[in-house]
Amino acid sequence: MCTKRSSLKGSLLLLLLMSSLLLSRSVETLPICPSGAVNCQVSLSDLFDRAVMLSHYIHSLSSEMFNEFDERYAQGRGFITKAINSCHTSSLSTPEDKEQAQQIHHEDLLNLVLGVLRSWNEPLYHLVSEVRSMQEAPDTILLKAMEIEEQNKRLLEGMEKIVGQVHPGDRENEVYSAWSGLPSLQMADEDTRLFAFYNLLHCLRRDSHKIDNYLKLLKCRLIHDSNC
Repeated sequence: MCTKRSSLKGSLLLLLLMSSLLLSRSVETLPICPSGAVNCQVSLSDLFDRAVMLSHYIHSLSSEMFNEFDERYAQGRGFITKAINSCHTSSLSTPEDKEQAQQIHHEDLLNLVLGVLRSWNEPLYHLVSEVRSMQEAPDTILLKAMEIEEQNKRLLEGMEKIVGQVHPGDRENEVYSAWSGLPSLQMADEDTRLFAFYNLLHCLRRDSHKIDNYLKLLKCRLIHDSNC
């Protein structure tokens, strides 16, 4: 009986925290396509609006999650010096700034965004699973990880629809960078395990920022937004 009550109490707490998390967002996340739609008839402009909104939301969440983890677990451990240039997506050649991104053809930049998003499917799934198993981890970190995993799937769906409209008939191969960091997340050694989490969250924040910038640039190019 006590176990059931504890489980129910934990579930209610998670629901309350999730509600609070969503209500605190100034940006409302919209579905890429209406629920149940067989053929999505959303315009390219609207697709980009929603994709840019989602990417900004994901980056905001990933920054909050990284900062919370850093403050709670990484102080005084020197993790940042080891985390530089150790992201699994480093095998994908991504422009480092807006100037470099502007030199890349929009088709290649679209496919690069797809590749980065696909590269995060597996690590985000395992991030949620492993954070859930960390008894000392705050519920807020778990909820942000769960939300980012879900929104990354929606953003990938939206990008596939955008590519389908920009280049109808093209079928891009499943290009992505494989992740092999699960054993490190499950290490018994605390320093090794915490660094693995820190590094993954650091890379997520970095990559979500890049995607956010790339999508804004692509929107300016392909939609000719007057606000650019």
